[in-house]
Amino acid sequence: MAENNITVLCIGDVCGSAGVSIVERRLRPLKREKNVDFTIVNGENAALFGINADQADALFAAGADVITLGNHAFGRREISNLLDENEYILRPANLAPSLPGKGANIYPIEKNGRVFRLGLAVLLGRVHMDLMAETPFFYADRLLSQWEGQADGVILEIHAEATSEKIAFACHVANRASAVFGTHTHVQTNDARLIGATGYITDAGMTGPYDSVIGVKTETSVEGFLTDGVIRRYQTASGDGPLCGVLFTLNNQGRCLAVETVCRW
Repeated sequence: MAENNITVLCIGDVCGSAGVSIVERRLRPLKREKNVDFTIVNGENAALFGINADQADALFAAGADVITLGNHAFGRREISNLLDENEYILRPANLAPSLPGKGANIYPIEKNGRVFRLGLAVLLGRVHMDLMAETPFFYADRLLSQWEGQADGVILEIHAEATSEKIAFACHVANRASAVFGTHTHVQTNDARLIGATGYITDAGMTGPYDSVIGVKTETSVEGFLTDGVIRRYQTASGDGPLCGVLFTLNNQGRCLAVETVCRW
């Protein structure tokens, strides 16, 4: 029945204090409007490179159920203890297990007297990325096998640069994962769709200042290109911008029924 479907909102990379402010102002109204049951927010650029404890607290207070991180997960070293302590902050799962925190977990979603067990994992791509992660394809195979019978549905975030890697990954896990959403490139793609019973989008987009270069202050980004990358004084931009993401509707068996992009000013 439709009233028992699970609606999961996945918010693309939150950039800087401006991005955090956008989440604080726009997330809860959007969740009420769309009857969202669970919200995943990528917060790895909240502090430009990484996230700090105050920003994590702000995102949770604004309505995030889980905060995910990417290649800048350890950009703020002070966050290491928090990653070990808080199971609702996920760093990439396919990095060394000796690193702080974990990248995969099963979260209960209570709705209409029933508990839906949602498996969630963040995986790093390897094409043009700067960390030596295990291939997300093999890691996802093991994880999906491990969670069989334990999770009612599984959403995988693929934090990657190459669109080809993201699409290939989604095809690889199609009909095994409930949904796959891409992050990292900060530009929402126009390919939200179903691949079999798996919801997919190549990139959920950016939640941050519109007048910027993917969240970075324009003049500091341009300077980096003009100096061949030798001088880098990147700063996060300020100002307003959209809350961007993707909405997945899952049935009780974890099959994705619908995919909808959101870009809310």
